[in-house]
Amino acid sequence: MNEAVKPKYNRILLKMSGEAFGHGGQTGISLDETIHIAKQIKKVHEMGVEIAIVVGGGNILRGAQFSAQGEIIDKVTADHMGMLATIINGLALMETLEKLGLEVRLMSSLRVDSVAEFYIRRRAIRHLEKKRVVILAGGTGNPNVTTDTAAANRGVEIKAEVLLKATRVDGIYTEDPEKNPHAVRYDHLTFKQVLDKQLKVMDLQGIATCQQHNLPILVFNYKKEGNIERAVLGHPIGTMVTI
Repeated sequence: MNEAVKPKYNRILLKMSGEAFGHGGQTGISLDETIHIAKQIKKVHEMGVEIAIVVGGGNILRGAQFSAQGEIIDKVTADHMGMLATIINGLALMETLEKLGLEVRLMSSLRVDSVAEFYIRRRAIRHLEKKRVVILAGGTGNPNVTTDTAAANRGVEIKAEVLLKATRVDGIYTEDPEKNPHAVRYDHLTFKQVLDKQLKVMDLQGIATCQQHNLPILVFNYKKEGNIERAVLGHPIGTMVTI
């Protein structure tokens, strides 16, 4: 491999929100957006990087959206519905990556044996060692846990070197940059600073898990073409959160 393009990380956990699979503010899956993600992942895979991807399901359904609807649908049931939505996104991404020539395994924390393997840590690591892209769906399989926390847990379990949190903004800001155009972006933060300032990066449980296990988090804008590749190469993009 050319030293000029040698990746900084050998194994990554890429967290893609459900919104990444659809158009902003709309429900459903956009094939254009899914292909855009898949092509970036393929470039990273061609660099020899082992890739695990945790997918969200917010473009299809958020369990929390039912909380305003009274007690018609129980919160636990709503969360399970959200987990199933992540499996739908996982299937779409798997098929798209396979059409691009990659070998892919979809693993789920919920048992849906006809469409995905049940998540077993050692099996996931073995797939990565064989250079298969591993898509991790179903969150943790438990209600009341976000896919951000699932990403932190899985990143630790598979011994990823970094958690790449793909968002539609180019890092962590003092305030929401979509609401305040004068918000200032951080280049680097510690976990303690994120927790003390209550910055909106991930939920507190996910941050605490990464802090405890010293798993760095890079928050970056996946919408910009080539940014996943730049992140893996260690280019100065987004905001890095470390000990």
